[in-house]
Amino acid sequence: MDILIFSPDGKTAAYETGLAEHLPQASIRGWQPGDTAPADYLVLWKPNAQVLQPRERLKAIFNLGAGVDAVLGTRGEDAQRLPAGVPLVRLEDAGMADQMAQYVSAAALRYFRRLDEFDAQQTQGQWKFQKPNRLADFPVAVLGYGTLGAHVAKALKSFGFPVRAWRRSPRSDDSGITLHHGEAGFDACVSGARILVNLLPLTPQTVNVLNAGLFAKLAHGAFLINVARGAHLVEDDLLAALDSGQMAAATLDVFRTEPLPTDHPFWRAPRLTLTPHISALTLRDETVAQIAGKIAALERGESITGIVDPARGY
Repeated sequence: MDILIFSPDGKTAAYETGLAEHLPQASIRGWQPGDTAPADYLVLWKPNAQVLQPRERLKAIFNLGAGVDAVLGTRGEDAQRLPAGVPLVRLEDAGMADQMAQYVSAAALRYFRRLDEFDAQQTQGQWKFQKPNRLADFPVAVLGYGTLGAHVAKALKSFGFPVRAWRRSPRSDDSGITLHHGEAGFDACVSGARILVNLLPLTPQTVNVLNAGLFAKLAHGAFLINVARGAHLVEDDLLAALDSGQMAAATLDVFRTEPLPTDHPFWRAPRLTLTPHISALTLRDETVAQIAGKIAALERGESITGIVDPARGY
């Protein structure tokens, strides 16, 4: 069994070592330019066109992350690069769900407990009372209810927030989260929400979904937490909504251009909290164990989860 690993920076040694520990019978190599040799499995992140060229015996492609837009392209334009008939498998959780729940919960509680306002008062030397918010007045809408979204929604609910969530297709759930689906359910999910959390996959349908029209449906003075992809957000629309007061503040972990350029207006916007794409980092040991387990299952002829539908983009 041959496993080929690709990383745009060429640093594959740690993954080679980790997979070898789980799959000692495998022959594992890092991709080098010109490598067209056969491989049974391809493990990659942000691939180039060369590594995705059809190769003999290829059974599956494993993406080193939950989002597959770096493989399929932001608007799906690169889906045709995938070798025909070879499934693309995304990473499921691998230690990211807890991190994401912690990050989003921290941001939501910061807004609910008005800590950002107290921070602003501190810089001005003000000792000033702020009326506490009521949980009933802080409905949270979570866009995207997959592995990470469900974990985030349940964490927020544990703090007492009224939580609703939206996903593309219907799903049964016994967590007490109010679920909406499809186009008809989208407005019902976001309307009047005080906090909007974006965890949608980036697909042709979700590019620019965080826009002026959506912000207008939220409660006046709402808060945005974007931990999905920068291309979901129409940046000028957010800045305008902050200026008008429709949006009170936003926490952004992802951006259209990363690193965020030093001259970007977000750096100067006083009600934005910016972090460098760290809300949920891929943990190597958990990632290697998950991919190795799925490869072993495929070798035994078993089915696996996490297979991407290129038409949907996730």
